[in-house]
Amino acid sequence: MKFVVDIGNTLIKSAVFNGNDIIQKLSSPEIKQHVNEDLFTKYSIQSCIISSVSKDISIVRDILDPKIKLFVLQDKTRLPFENKYLTPKTLGQDRIAVIAAASIQYPGKNVLVIDAGTSLTYDFINDDNEYLGGAISPGLSMRFSALNKFTAKLPFIEFMEKESPELIGNSTAGSILSGVVNGFAKEVEGIIDEYKSLYNQLEIIVTGGDHKYFDKLLKYKTFAAPNLVLEGLKGILDFNEEN
Repeated sequence: MKFVVDIGNTLIKSAVFNGNDIIQKLSSPEIKQHVNEDLFTKYSIQSCIISSVSKDISIVRDILDPKIKLFVLQDKTRLPFENKYLTPKTLGQDRIAVIAAASIQYPGKNVLVIDAGTSLTYDFINDDNEYLGGAISPGLSMRFSALNKFTAKLPFIEFMEKESPELIGNSTAGSILSGVVNGFAKEVEGIIDEYKSLYNQLEIIVTGGDHKYFDKLLKYKTFAAPNLVLEGLKGILDFNEEN
């Protein structure tokens, strides 16, 4: 079995894989809830990969190093795709992970991965297994927060999953919902249109906390993959163990 740890800015996510199946998944802010002695009592884990955007991973090393083979995702880590990004040292590890997953799960395909989290990221890998780059823009919650933070009177509005904002907002709250949510949807559709104009055969994968809104908001068929970062990290671990 293999253990994957994704340490983000606010939450830590981990998963235990048996083959390609996730048999345990956890999301919480405390590393000790993820990495502890009980983990090794319950599962026969042989190796682990850690991705961390900022936090010190020494506590994870102290627990895991003596027990299993440990990999830490870095800019020099070998990847299952050719990275053509001009500044690889600045490429976010979550973006590396989703592209790794796309390259493994959709070999020989043009794939656009849309990660709708705190930020809205677009990442593209072509049918030659080359990662070319993508784009970064504010996510839904960041857009709502910005309107509240940088204006004197606009309230913070929280978008609910079952809501479908009208085009013409007939209140301040309705106008904010229309502008943010409909603008978000049209941005994503416009980006997809541009990629489709360049690549006829295009697979579109969506992940991230706000991926659940896409079926309602978008005209395009997309494949939802809520565990794509964890799956990509596991794929990178497999690649490094096999090569």
